[in-house]
Amino acid sequence: MTTPTVPITRPGPGGLGLDRSLLGRAAVDALLKLNPAKLIRNPVIFVTEVISLLVTVLAAAAASRGEPWGFQAAIAAWLWFTVIFATFAEAVAEGRGRARAESLRRARTEARAKLLIRADDRSLWQPRAATELRIGDLVLVEAGDLVPSDGEVVEGIASVNEAAVTGESAPVIRESGGDRSAVTGGTTVVSDWIVVRIAAAPGSTFLDRMISLVEGASRQKTPNEIALDILLAGMTIIFLIAVVTLVGLASWNGQPPSVPVLAALLITLIPTTIGGLLSAIGIAGMDRLVRFNVMATSGRAVEAAGDVDVLLLDKTGTITLGNRQAAGFFPAPGVEIGTLAQAALLASLADETPEGRSIVAFARERHNLPLPGLPAGSQVVPFTAQTRISGLDTPEGNYRKGAVDSLLRALETQAPAAVHQEVERIGRSGGTPLAVAQNGRLLGLIELKDIVKPGIRERFAALRRMGIRTVMVTGDNRLTAAAIATEAGVDDFIAEATPQDKLGYIRAAQAEGRLVAMAGDGTNDAPALAQADVGVAMQTGTQAAREAGNMVDLDSDPTKLIEVVEIGKQLLITRGALTTFSIANDVAKYFAILPAIFVASYPELGALNVMHLASPESAILSAVIFNALIIVALVPLALRGVRYTPKGAAALLRRNLLIYGLGGIVAPFIGIKIIDLILQFLGIA
Repeated sequence: MTTPTVPITRPGPGGLGLDRSLLGRAAVDALLKLNPAKLIRNPVIFVTEVISLLVTVLAAAAASRGEPWGFQAAIAAWLWFTVIFATFAEAVAEGRGRARAESLRRARTEARAKLLIRADDRSLWQPRAATELRIGDLVLVEAGDLVPSDGEVVEGIASVNEAAVTGESAPVIRESGGDRSAVTGGTTVVSDWIVVRIAAAPGSTFLDRMISLVEGASRQKTPNEIALDILLAGMTIIFLIAVVTLVGLASWNGQPPSVPVLAALLITLIPTTIGGLLSAIGIAGMDRLVRFNVMATSGRAVEAAGDVDVLLLDKTGTITLGNRQAAGFFPAPGVEIGTLAQAALLASLADETPEGRSIVAFARERHNLPLPGLPAGSQVVPFTAQTRISGLDTPEGNYRKGAVDSLLRALETQAPAAVHQEVERIGRSGGTPLAVAQNGRLLGLIELKDIVKPGIRERFAALRRMGIRTVMVTGDNRLTAAAIATEAGVDDFIAEATPQDKLGYIRAAQAEGRLVAMAGDGTNDAPALAQADVGVAMQTGTQAAREAGNMVDLDSDPTKLIEVVEIGKQLLITRGALTTFSIANDVAKYFAILPAIFVASYPELGALNVMHLASPESAILSAVIFNALIIVALVPLALRGVRYTPKGAAALLRRNLLIYGLGGIVAPFIGIKIIDLILQFLGIA
């Protein structure tokens, strides 16, 4: 069974990804969102809708009595536009996610599974619909078959096309054991075969969760959004009390303002701009992650990324290129280099890691050694994070390689001084020494070389300016770790790290009030991923790691953790900038509307009409129109996000106050005056 590859639409990070069909659907959704039962989740816009309805009723009543109603109707219309523009902003943000969800749905195909009747016999299976599979079932997936559901490879190795999920057409290897054992439902086996243990119930697969997340069906308000909602609701109540108080002052002078005018005053003073854009900002933040091929389980995770101040980064593949290669053999005193090379080759014969394969290749090329098959009766000794040793037991002898300290402890011996000096030299140069032993005897060292990624030092410097502490995690000894940490420019490092060391470091940092982010892919990373405030699991990793993290990187690029933090900070900065702009808007609206309302009662207030607006009615209507249009004008900024530059919190605050605080004061003066001039030109003023 085969399925065509369906590319997932992912516009570039700078694009808005909008088209006519999306905007048309968003316009319809914006009207549907006027339902008060839905709108009550946004207190500012809900109040605006109630006021709009009230003014509409008053305008209709005035028209039915034959009284002048045009001014009231104009105010009502633009108040409704304010509400609709706010719901439109949210609908556009949700629409972009819905478009991605549709492409994922097209990739999700109803698959048939080969359910194994007996775990030890691949020839005995029966067809079963993927929707009938249960957690723990074993299924056979052969070349051309769809993987029916999420699971773990328990037997076999295969090349898998994951384009339906990641958008990347190049096949990847999935095999039992290790950190490449997780498979995702909807992907296709290209060659060979695997036996998969099902790990997800129908409707709860990774693809199902992706669809739910990107279309916003499972979106919940984050703590920061709730706090901002409370602030905006409080400001709305304060302004409502202020407007009621102003009614009393004007009534005392015998000229109380009309209800539509008071309604206009209230709506232009309450923070409708950020109230209308708040939801769109949050949805757009998650959408920006999707465009970087990162799936977040919640908006809370994205926000936490913006507040992170400690970054745990694995050395291999993140800070360095990750392809450590054998660069030399250094025999212990009294040992021939050929003997060391032969032992290193045999100890690495069953090691399928890049390092292991490079040792075999180096021994063959430099020392003309043949490539033997695994000797009959031999037993592989796998590498573990606890022992940090691997090797091969054969009838002729036992061969081991591993971290120098670990192997010496296992041998219960001390290394000669010459070996110690060589270990220090390799470590100081940034290489990694591995010790080699045969039948309990230390034979010498293998030098592994890795290269620090170009430009990584500058990126860490930028993170430092943002107030983020970078910590390199490595299994290397302290000398090697210190050399690479100095070259890369990280703030700290954890050498000879075990999974427990990672977990302990995260807990200690959190106890100091810090927020920690880390990336991982293995089952042994799962506890630390679950403990971290931001845990980015690799798509190629194990099922346990993907379930423990609160984000999944579909490209399996640990370096992307830095982008995740930047996107989180961009979300927080965008929300803060637009909140500042929205509140600063009130100053100009105050100068526009207050003199217009009370100049008849208090002529002295005419001095506040600094914009020299044409008439009180024009001033009020201009302010209401500007209040609605500014929401539409800021929708692209809310969706794209405020441009982020790596600076400290104080510098960012100063920049935001200068641009969005001052801009929030100046823009309404200009905008309201232009609208007033247009109204005069049209003869409406």
